[in-house]
Amino acid sequence: MSVFERFLTVWVFLCIVTGIVVGQVAPGLFQAIGRMEIAQVNIPVGLLIWVMIIPMLVKVDFGALHEVKQHVRGIGVTLFVNWLVKPFSMAFLAWFFVRNLFAPMLPADQLDSYIAGLILLAAAPCTAMVFVWSRLSNGDPLFTLSQVALNDTIMVFAFAPIVGFLLGISAITVPWGTLITSVVLYIVIPVILAQLWRRSLLAKGQAAFDAAMAKVGPWSISALLATLVLLFAFQGEAILKQPLVIGLLAVPILIQVFFNSALAYWLNRAVGEKHDVACPSALIGASNFFELAVAAAISLFGFESGAALATVVGVLIEVPVMLLVVRIVNASKVWYQRA
Repeated sequence: MSVFERFLTVWVFLCIVTGIVVGQVAPGLFQAIGRMEIAQVNIPVGLLIWVMIIPMLVKVDFGALHEVKQHVRGIGVTLFVNWLVKPFSMAFLAWFFVRNLFAPMLPADQLDSYIAGLILLAAAPCTAMVFVWSRLSNGDPLFTLSQVALNDTIMVFAFAPIVGFLLGISAITVPWGTLITSVVLYIVIPVILAQLWRRSLLAKGQAAFDAAMAKVGPWSISALLATLVLLFAFQGEAILKQPLVIGLLAVPILIQVFFNSALAYWLNRAVGEKHDVACPSALIGASNFFELAVAAAISLFGFESGAALATVVGVLIEVPVMLLVVRIVNASKVWYQRA
């Protein structure tokens, strides 16, 4: 893992502090940035999101889709957990914790927004970071690549309907126009641009591709951190009033991570898949495409929304939690292979 990836939680925490401080010192500046919109899309954030997402999607080889037939059972488990369990289990956990158990400790006017953010976080399976988690668990690289390519293909078509459905049953108004715009801006267009860029780089050879990826890799995290500073400049007032909000929102996210990773890991064992397939299958079911979730939350509900804050909590805990899951699947290899 790079320094940026390894210490992502530290950088996010520093961005929280920086954003809160500069937001209190220069509120006028950030209000001006917040007004830089076209069709409800904030221009500075839109550009930062593209810098976040496109380099990650360049790494995805959609030509690997034919590899799914090599591990049909593992792919089946991945798709079942990612699309039929994960978003719906998060919607339930959000309803249970945010709407009920923690409701007295949270701002009443933000409950729906927190739930929306948690749903957005769970509806987007991990793309780039899952390659890191797979490598750390000695996962099958071809299986990892094929499941990411298939997930990203499905995400183009399924993200908006699943988010819209879950927001609807959670009694949250669905801004369909903005949701569809977010899918086009932050999934469809980046996928197309990334694949064109990938093709042009590979035409120069694998060495040129690897060198380019090494250079642009830090761009994604840097853009993410800049977005977080902007976000917390707007969220600072709410956090200072109720500092427990971040910890409370982390509870359903943590439960969801451990539940979905354990379910995918056990199901792969039950259907007889190898350990190097079960690991990336479990890890992609536990992690999230948080860059997309942050972008969609800001577009749908705004900088100052609880939805944006909820997605950022996912970023905050992603690395340490996923490293713990990696440690668990590595330590349990002997138990897994007894089957």
